[in-house]
Amino acid sequence: MSMEQTWRWYGPNDPVSLSDIRQAGATGIVTALHQLAVGEVWTVEAIEERKKIIEDAGLRWSVVESVPVVESIKSGAADRDHYIEVFQECIRNLGACGIKTICYNFMPVLDWTRTHLEYLIEDGSTALRFDSTAFAAFELYILKRPGSNADYDEATQQKAKAYYAQLSEEERLTLQRSIIAGLPGSDKNYSLEEFQQQLDQYKNISEDQLRANLSYFLEKIIPVAEESGVQMAIHPDDPPRPLLGLPRVVSTEADAQALLQAVDSPVNGLTFCTGSYGAHPANDLPAMVEKFGNKIHFLHLRSVQREADGSFYEANHLEGDANMYQVVKAVIKEMRRRKAEGRLDDQIPMRPDHGHKMLDDLRKKTNPGYTAIGRLRGLAELRGLEMGIALTLA
Repeated sequence: MSMEQTWRWYGPNDPVSLSDIRQAGATGIVTALHQLAVGEVWTVEAIEERKKIIEDAGLRWSVVESVPVVESIKSGAADRDHYIEVFQECIRNLGACGIKTICYNFMPVLDWTRTHLEYLIEDGSTALRFDSTAFAAFELYILKRPGSNADYDEATQQKAKAYYAQLSEEERLTLQRSIIAGLPGSDKNYSLEEFQQQLDQYKNISEDQLRANLSYFLEKIIPVAEESGVQMAIHPDDPPRPLLGLPRVVSTEADAQALLQAVDSPVNGLTFCTGSYGAHPANDLPAMVEKFGNKIHFLHLRSVQREADGSFYEANHLEGDANMYQVVKAVIKEMRRRKAEGRLDDQIPMRPDHGHKMLDDLRKKTNPGYTAIGRLRGLAELRGLEMGIALTLA
């Protein structure tokens, strides 16, 4: 028994095809109905159509990533109950179609944030990077978010000012586009004014209020998930720190504990992303797997190389600051424990998360972090690591 090896696929328009994925050795697909507008019901017909495409390619739709949580739900707006009902209907329909794991996130406005989408690594490949100084330069001198000066000390402001000053106009635009790429539906060219309008939805929302809104959401959806036989797996904040004046509530071990306790149910669980949790130096990844193992429904395995100022870049899967050996060892022990208990979810789905842009992919247009060759390398390394550990534990 091993982790279920899955692969994120962005649908028929993804430059990485289902045939490519099958050749890489994955058996499961992680995808979503990206063609539908945020807040729209996923009908049984639309789900079955996508499922058939995947199964006709000899693969299985293992995990949904993601059913979007609209901003009204996160911000607690007046129409949130309507959108919660839509989300409930999506859960029911996915469960009826036999898709039993849903990954989602509760990050305000941005699903993820990076300042560089092609950061050059010593070996000539490129990686995703979050640079704290570059981000401060964007917030202070490009976006000019009201009140942002209060979030940075004088030394950081001066460093960011100097960084901004040496950027060309094209480089400033690239930085802006890289950050806005984390907006859901970011193939649209958002202006700075439109971006600020998104942020303004949260100007009076504290961390405690966002946490309360998450609890309200869980109280509404988890009973539906239980009835539908679906596991809900929340993705952590990426990066795990407050940004742009926005609160964050899924960044640390304590955050994970709080949300699991908010609604105590076997289906209220985690997407354990070793990259997102690993970007926070206080998070002990192997210990968290041991502590929350019975509520881990989905795994994103990647590693980041942290820097003292909070910057980081995506390292190779078995390098960086994540102790991937101990993480995978803890996962194997958890799966064996589940099997001994007779649980049906004893094979946890895993996908190699992100990957360097390398070799022939350097000449191709790809989704940031989701190249074929970089993830192929990651999957191969993780597969070998898991096999080696499993044999030593036999």
